[in-house]
Amino acid sequence: MSYKFYGGVHPSQLKNLTSDGAIKRIFVPKRVVLPLSQHTGSPAEPVVKAGEQVKAYIEIAKATGFVSSPVHASISGKVTKISYSPTPVSNRALSVFIESQDDEDRDFKIKEHRDPNGLPAEELISIIRDAGIVGLGGAAFPTHVKLSPPKNKSIDTVILNGAECEPYLTCDQRIMMENPKEILSGLEVILKILNAKNAYIAIEDNKQPAIYAMEKALKSFSFHLPDISVKIVNLRTKYPQGAEKQIIKSILNRTVPFGGLPMDVGCVVQNVQTVYAIYEAVYSGKPLIERSITLTGSCLKEPVNIRVRIGTVIKDLVDFIGGFKKEPKKIIMGGPMMGLAQYTMDVPIVKGTGGVLFLSEEENPRTEESVCIRCGKCIEVCPMQLAPTALMYRVKREFFDEAKDMGIAGCFECGACAYECPAKIPLLDYMKYGKARI
Repeated sequence: MSYKFYGGVHPSQLKNLTSDGAIKRIFVPKRVVLPLSQHTGSPAEPVVKAGEQVKAYIEIAKATGFVSSPVHASISGKVTKISYSPTPVSNRALSVFIESQDDEDRDFKIKEHRDPNGLPAEELISIIRDAGIVGLGGAAFPTHVKLSPPKNKSIDTVILNGAECEPYLTCDQRIMMENPKEILSGLEVILKILNAKNAYIAIEDNKQPAIYAMEKALKSFSFHLPDISVKIVNLRTKYPQGAEKQIIKSILNRTVPFGGLPMDVGCVVQNVQTVYAIYEAVYSGKPLIERSITLTGSCLKEPVNIRVRIGTVIKDLVDFIGGFKKEPKKIIMGGPMMGLAQYTMDVPIVKGTGGVLFLSEEENPRTEESVCIRCGKCIEVCPMQLAPTALMYRVKREFFDEAKDMGIAGCFECGACAYECPAKIPLLDYMKYGKARI
């Protein structure tokens, strides 16, 4: 059964540019830039030095706390420098620069296949932590933390998030179509760690091929855990269906309390690509050094889903797939609703990057902001039931204590308010600024 969550919008999906093509196999760049803060929490600390030779898959930066995550070399080569570099989510971050000196890692093998069924939950969590796995749906929260709830938080349900509600992006859809059995294997690992008995694989109804692929795989898959229930849920397409609190409401009709987490209502939500990374780490000893992303927009000669090494610079990726047929007016890391505009193509793909969007002037026309007409549409569509324009006025006047009291921290920056605003007020920008100041 599918329930409804409050608010939401229905932007044009624009997924047809890449939804029908298989994920291109991995592009191995000659250089990578690996920021040491690719996750929520404390930045990683480098354990290599400039001039050092490194092999792909080795840890080059260690976690510096429980809420932190290590970083691994994604290519073999020489560490040319450790310096500050632009990143998709911040102006500059300390990064490790590696340049490949040969092609030895272009088709190398990882550890032999291993069976995790005899491993205890604590060891499985250690494998996931040491592999540097974080949430690949965009939040980049360290996965081992999510899988280690306090003892007083009993988890009965796991939700695999295959909603991929952002327009343009299709890499999650494709990985469900191409690797459904691996995703189910990763799900079994999560169920074992959490001792949960119920699981739902949530997919929006505009992704019928992914639904079919997962259903087919589920029918023939043999779980080793007893007494578990795994179901596929066909969700109504609505943005932001893929947000954790909204997907929990849609499937279970449970409401995560304000300021709370999914574990407060007995749930853990994991993105399908995160689950695939868990499968690779647990079954093959492979750390998170690559992921699938969507490169799309009318400016590209060949919009595509591609398996890419973490740290690959956008410019190198674009050159690899054939370049532009027209110069983009805006480059966005992520989707058009929650993504971040970039000022340079010299930023790297990081763990949380789901796609890069190259928009033309026609796709991103310049709009003039006008005054608020008090229509209330932003309130109608806000999935957290906030009052975006009221918060905007507080932020403009720097009344941050009032904005805090009105619940601005509950905004998860989905952008539905700005999308719906007839006055074209950049409400999302005000929310981000206000939250940062608070």
